[in-house]
Amino acid sequence: MSETAVGFAGIGRMGLAMAHNVLRAGFPLTVWNRTSARCAPLVEEGATLADTPADLAAANVVVTMVADADAARAVLVDSSLLARLAPGTVVLEMSTIGPTAAVELADSAREHGVDLLDAPVSGSVTVAESAQLFAMVGGEASAYERATPVLNAMTKGHVLLGGSGAGAAMKLALNSMIAVTDVSLAETLALAERFGIDRGQAYDVIAGGALASPFVQYKRPAFLHPETTPVAFTTALMRKDVVLAEELASRLETEIETASAAGRVLDRAIDAGLADEDMASVIRLFASHNGAEPPQSPPDTREG
Repeated sequence: MSETAVGFAGIGRMGLAMAHNVLRAGFPLTVWNRTSARCAPLVEEGATLADTPADLAAANVVVTMVADADAARAVLVDSSLLARLAPGTVVLEMSTIGPTAAVELADSAREHGVDLLDAPVSGSVTVAESAQLFAMVGGEASAYERATPVLNAMTKGHVLLGGSGAGAAMKLALNSMIAVTDVSLAETLALAERFGIDRGQAYDVIAGGALASPFVQYKRPAFLHPETTPVAFTTALMRKDVVLAEELASRLETEIETASAAGRVLDRAIDAGLADEDMASVIRLFASHNGAEPPQSPPDTREG
């Protein structure tokens, strides 16, 4: 068994899968979640349940996987966890919080002799379950080296991109592209469906052609069978990430026009009551022309 003790805060859908893999890799694991019942499967497998985030302070590596920057601050700063960690401890902040918050938290950690790496991941819940996530990391190389065994337990790969904030910035850029892809998929399927093409067949064309990608493959059930497919990533969380990306782009004086357009679609979806649905639910905004029946036969598209 590894001598590195791991503390894990944030046992949501992604966090549960990631923490399982840490435990299965042989690391002694202590877990905390605001709703402690979510930790039960991990405790059954041998993890220790912490009453408060500060009770993770005995760990050599602490992982946080929470909803946003405010939640990360609550776990690390407000709870006094950073102040209680031993010098040399590494915090892997794996949430999507943006580079501004990542640098702020890294500075706070440094005041206590602790190294914080921003290390958000790419991948869905099913990808997390099979330890096939990819982590993009920002921070000190020496801390990255110490945290590598824990990263290896949760991911298929990871890369140190630069100093504090680099991983968080890359994740925003990546999620902007995912938001655009998600909305584009919805529009493409709805347009084909409006012509009278079966949605599943249209998806076969997309998944079998030049635009095929892992994202297209694993979102298939969410687009074709939303009633039986678990939520992987909500519309509200994706909108949060696009907002962070827009703020970063503004600060860097660059433009992300397609991501902003996707953000407006996400806003419409949230206004339509789809905030807690999977982000693939945006197709409901386009499908069947807002509820109108598709034509019984293909429309005449000849000119003249």
